[in-house]
Amino acid sequence: MQITKVSECSASVEGVEPGVALFRSLADPARLAIVRRLATGEARVAELTRDLGLAQSTVSSHVGCLRDCGLVEGRMEGRRVYYSLARPELLDMLAAAEVLLAATGNLVALCPRYGTEASLEGVEVVR
Repeated sequence: MQITKVSECSASVEGVEPGVALFRSLADPARLAIVRRLATGEARVAELTRDLGLAQSTVSSHVGCLRDCGLVEGRMEGRRVYYSLARPELLDMLAAAEVLLAATGNLVALCPRYGTEASLEGVEVVR
């Protein structure tokens, strides 16, 4: 999926699968939190677990997914693995997403299909 100019956009769904896979890889809250944390610098699974308040097995699973997608890479130091973002372009994309969210006033959170309330459908929310 490569869009460089608006005039190059087509009305076809052909070739969008890699883009869909990229956005799905970032759609899970735990994976996005891991990516956001790694944007500040490399970390081990133990540090990610502590920083994000997630179970070690959850962090390991999601780091593995991000690694398989080519978004995260590991560096061995003795028996320890330090994870970092594999592509600096990911930081650019996250920054652009923040700008877009700010510009829309976070309206995407109100989206009836994908917004915050939709993701909580079937979950009892205590306010």
